[in-house]
Amino acid sequence: MREFHEAFDLERPNRPTPPTSELAEIRQRILDEEVREVAEAQQDGRIAEIAHELADVVYAAYGTAISYGIDLDAVLREIHQANMTKLGSDGRPVLRNGKVQKGDRYQPPDVAGVLARQTIGPGA
Repeated sequence: MREFHEAFDLERPNRPTPPTSELAEIRQRILDEEVREVAEAQQDGRIAEIAHELADVVYAAYGTAISYGIDLDAVLREIHQANMTKLGSDGRPVLRNGKVQKGDRYQPPDVAGVLARQTIGPGA
């Protein structure tokens, strides 16, 4: 993703940086468009199209992260670690309406701590 941003001379700070309102608007528009395309692909039920559009969502999310100087892989690891603590005290999933809920052993992620430790790109 960084290669794409370098090739097209897009924003790519080497540490977490709050976006300008203009950049945030652009990135949100891109994300919204890609999510809408997933919904459209799901209506048609064509799995190859769904896969393509899901990949575009991930690509857009990673592009947004790069635009904001965020190492999204590190943030995802932190979120995954926290999500794995959502099991209930009996070690079983807590589900409601098909969604995993936070169990009593849940430990929230420290995303701010992950960002505070981040420097990405050349010289990192």
